[in-house]
Amino acid sequence: MDRAQELIRDAKTIAIVGADSRESRPVFGVTKYLIESGYKVYLVAPRSGETEILGLPTYARVEDLPEQVDIVDIFRRSADVPPFVDDAIAAGAKAVWLQLQIVNEEAAAKARAAGLEVVMDRCTAIERRAMLRAQAAGE
Repeated sequence: MDRAQELIRDAKTIAIVGADSRESRPVFGVTKYLIESGYKVYLVAPRSGETEILGLPTYARVEDLPEQVDIVDIFRRSADVPPFVDDAIAAGAKAVWLQLQIVNEEAAAKARAAGLEVVMDRCTAIERRAMLRAQAAGE
């Protein structure tokens, strides 16, 4: 089991940045899967204007959440990542996770310098499934 899988195994709370109610969007499926998997999920939807998704309230920023989160899972274009990493740092998150095809080395370096762990270009849902397989195999 690698460190990304350990992070998802140990996490209790996850903030989804870029939450969206459109079922055709990858963020919707991942959000639903994480909720159904038992994580406490917070939805951060700065552009959507939606106040509720999947029965959960949305927040404008990670800093607005009622508690610190273990992982800030970012579904935004690579170029748009830095302010969300700044928000995660200010909110005291433990890790930032950039979803598949999302890489921003400058934002990652800033997060690491602030003491956060960083995962890039990987999917939380895929990694959780891999973690479950590794656990089942006794790894």
